[in-house]
Amino acid sequence: MARSAAGHTGAEKRAGWSFLAVSVNNSLYTLNAFRPSNRFRLLFGWSFFASWVTIELAPFILAVEVLLGAWFVKRGALRTAPGRAGMVLTLGTCVGMAATIRQSFRARHEIRQALRDVVEVDRADPLPVRWERRVEFARAGGRSLRMDILRPDVADSADVADGGLPGRPVLVQVHGGGWVLGFKERQGQLLMREMAARGWVCCNVDYRLSPTATFPDHLVDVKRAIAWIRDNADELGADPGFVAVTGGSAGGHLTALTALTANQERYQPGFEGADTSVVAAVPFYGVYDFTDRNGVWPPDTQSMFLAPVVMKCDPDERPDLWADASPIDQVHAGAPTFMVIHGDRDVLAPVEDARTFVAALRDVSEQPVYYLELKGAQHAFETFASVRANAVIAAVGRFLDGVHHAYVTGPGWVAEPDEVREAVEERLGDRITDPQPISGS
Repeated sequence: MARSAAGHTGAEKRAGWSFLAVSVNNSLYTLNAFRPSNRFRLLFGWSFFASWVTIELAPFILAVEVLLGAWFVKRGALRTAPGRAGMVLTLGTCVGMAATIRQSFRARHEIRQALRDVVEVDRADPLPVRWERRVEFARAGGRSLRMDILRPDVADSADVADGGLPGRPVLVQVHGGGWVLGFKERQGQLLMREMAARGWVCCNVDYRLSPTATFPDHLVDVKRAIAWIRDNADELGADPGFVAVTGGSAGGHLTALTALTANQERYQPGFEGADTSVVAAVPFYGVYDFTDRNGVWPPDTQSMFLAPVVMKCDPDERPDLWADASPIDQVHAGAPTFMVIHGDRDVLAPVEDARTFVAALRDVSEQPVYYLELKGAQHAFETFASVRANAVIAAVGRFLDGVHHAYVTGPGWVAEPDEVREAVEERLGDRITDPQPISGS
């Protein structure tokens, strides 16, 4: 094979330049994973998606980097200057991926710190589970609202009635999607499977979407689902006295609002007398402030999206409505137990708002408020069954089981609400009052 004056064959030169091009691309993805940005409108979508995939699939990307490097070396890339530069960049990318993987494993330490006061409940063997799909719970705005139900596939008489309880605990899952899209079938699946196997009745619910829907339609529909679950508790094998709520992103926003606006008649048109309270709330990477008081949102989020699509009014025209839509403005002493989960690299729902919300809630709430900040985690981090996602799902299971354990071993389901709150606080330990991230980041 003919060689150039520098001693390279054509194939080696092509391999060298190809290796450099691939390495530059991979290095950009790695740098973006460590420093994603929401300040540049044209790059915002790419920055989020690229960092999300890179962070959560880091072990696979590292393996691909090693295989690609070996393939290019075999093709003679290192005999060229571009190939050697590509190898330097590839080694840097591998170091970055290794650091990202290490951060994922550190989630276990962050979880231990965040839940250090939560009682560890002995787990029974996982139960078999079964799905019921597309169960209609209401009609609103000319459409059918449905939920998917996942629950233990066992005879309740054998393991619930013997405990002296009226049914199994309930977890309501609210999907995200920016209030305009999202599918209950594709979100919350890891957590629902975990909790159903632990003996919970899990309901993944629909709600009306913007731009057809206008706030508070989304919130009203989540409350409709809770009211329906309580009305049908016997058929579901559920305890109507113990309902928890969770969700991510827009679903995290609605989770927080649902927990903080229990039984408010203005959000329950036509079912004003229904009990829509919850015992615990677990918002994942939620939106807690529609007014962007911390100034951390992507540019023009309010003017180009929230105002015309979700709220149908400007903040200056209806500041009261924008405050109603902001969980941080709805905190109060009677809030239920919270576990707030957020990644410190979230560019869609910046972590600063989560910290502000937790600090405000801790200042007034009579119940424990737990905060799990995950170093190196992006928005929607638990979509993949990654090391970090599995650890967080197990932690949420521990938290919810701890709250339920306090409920059934304290005054119990026949007690007054104040007595139940006291039992939960006693079982879960003293409130964590440090407003700084527990992760140590």
